[in-house]
Amino acid sequence: MFSTSIATVSLSGTLEEKLQAIAAAGFSGVEIFENDFLAYPGTPREVRRMAGDLGLDIVCYQPFRDFEGLPEPQRARALERARRKFGLMQELGTDLLLVCSSVSPLAQGGIVRAADDLRALGDIAAGMGLRVGFEALAWGRHISDYRDAWEVVRRADHPAIGLILDSFHTLARALPVEPIAAIPGERIFLVQLSDAPKLSLDILSWSRHFRCFPGQGGLDLAAFTQAVAATGYDGPLSLEIFNDQFRAGSAGRVATDGLRSLIQLADHVAPSLYPVPETIDRLPPATPCHGLAFIEFAVDEATAGALRRLFAGMGFVKTGQHRSKAVERWMQGEINLIVNTEGKGFAHAHSITHGPGVCAIGLNVENAATAMARAERLKAQSFHQPVGPGELDIPAIRGVGGSLIYFVEPAGRAGAVWQHDFVAVAGDPPATNLTRIDHIAQSMHYDEMLSWLLFYTAIFDFERHGWQDIADPGGLIQSQAVEAADGGTRFVLNASMAARTLSARFLSEFFGSGVQHMAFACNDIFATVAAMRAAGVGLLDVPDNYYDDLAARYDFAPGLLARLRDNRILYDRDGEAEFFQVFTHVFAERFFFEIVERRGYGGYGAVNAAIRLMAQAREVRPVEIPR
Repeated sequence: MFSTSIATVSLSGTLEEKLQAIAAAGFSGVEIFENDFLAYPGTPREVRRMAGDLGLDIVCYQPFRDFEGLPEPQRARALERARRKFGLMQELGTDLLLVCSSVSPLAQGGIVRAADDLRALGDIAAGMGLRVGFEALAWGRHISDYRDAWEVVRRADHPAIGLILDSFHTLARALPVEPIAAIPGERIFLVQLSDAPKLSLDILSWSRHFRCFPGQGGLDLAAFTQAVAATGYDGPLSLEIFNDQFRAGSAGRVATDGLRSLIQLADHVAPSLYPVPETIDRLPPATPCHGLAFIEFAVDEATAGALRRLFAGMGFVKTGQHRSKAVERWMQGEINLIVNTEGKGFAHAHSITHGPGVCAIGLNVENAATAMARAERLKAQSFHQPVGPGELDIPAIRGVGGSLIYFVEPAGRAGAVWQHDFVAVAGDPPATNLTRIDHIAQSMHYDEMLSWLLFYTAIFDFERHGWQDIADPGGLIQSQAVEAADGGTRFVLNASMAARTLSARFLSEFFGSGVQHMAFACNDIFATVAAMRAAGVGLLDVPDNYYDDLAARYDFAPGLLARLRDNRILYDRDGEAEFFQVFTHVFAERFFFEIVERRGYGGYGAVNAAIRLMAQAREVRPVEIPR
């Protein structure tokens, strides 16, 4: 069985704050990074007592650098330095020291020399009841491959000397993981895990700034961990992350993300080889999502009138009134929009905090209880509020920016919410132009991006698609799509470090992360646009230069380019697949709507994003940046 651990270097804050966040997230162990200890004003025994009071085992003290291969007198000084660290470890209450392969220009190569040095270190450690783990740094001077590190450990042949495996140092160098399975599990003293995006950087810079949690990058952590599992290793799985965003973000959020990533990884790797411990029960499966059940808007009554007029102009009709609350259902095709002007409760608090905007969404899931159980096991925050007599209590969790995600079973009791909690409103039938919710785009702070990416891909049956850097007039926006396997449920996550981008502006106007725009699908965008314009809905203007460029890039059927230009519709093509899109004006400086028609097209029209952002920038008032 394995336990969960994380290195203090992975988080922001003081050592006390890091330990508190690690314990609150649910880890059982911690690696004390030397710089965190050196900056702590207390004694080693105080750190030991603090960790113990929080229920944390100190699984390792690290790193001990530049040891093997040194000539005299440097070798003798390194052994003396190790004796001092061993004494410190005894006071800390940990028995394992991480020794990483040397990068010293004085270090001399040779497996036998390194084994002799580690054997001498093992004698000292064993006399003090301690152990030493040897790790191959990917940029080590003579030892940069875990296979060489294992050969050193094997030749040292000392019970106090073992191997430390690190997924980044292995996978960043594209080393094969299959040989790991042949290493005896009892000779592996610690396994460290980290993911990373695939970047064209030198390995040291890549490691020091861009590591991330399993599932947030592009390395094959599953293959690495499965190879480790095959050894019979039963020690800690520990996260060691060097990431500028993590060390600038919330320690509590990052620690929770870390444990979430370990739970997901442990469940993903063959449990038959690697039994999941009692502290990490098998996860309920990710129940499939089949589109969005509804989008709920929290608005005050003064704003609700304009929103209702916009909905009506887009072809929606009010079809239901809540039996006991100031909540309305507006409908078209499979799309349900909720207007909530209630003067109390969650939506009201959301409206006061953020202004008019989306406070909740509903996901159509096959099994709401399973979805809720998985979300809670993966550290999502559940949500409950009082419901009226006879009203349905639909399970929900907190999502981006504190908004809610409801789990709705279309065929179950919660799927009957429209008949159960709402009174039907007689009137004209809805239009038939808009058919379903195509995707929802959420803007967030840059340092939250990886967190919410992990949230969606761990809890739901979503996969990552289409990472894009989009040029906004005020700077770059990073955009990442997550989608259900059938493409019926899509979210686009947007973030930017530039203060003047539309995404950053939304965060300041909305006072936090949230839904910035919603895309509705249609079968005939030309008929849909004509109907919306006839109803008085204003749409985003697009310069003629854009259509001149389209004419140069594509061959169009007769008359199609003119129709695109006349209706100010944006266009993209991927092989034979086509994509059409148009946008409303920004509502209350907070959100807007997109209308799309897909003809076999799977993307989001990323090539048009810069045009859309520039057009929107011309419409909004200038953002003022404090000087």
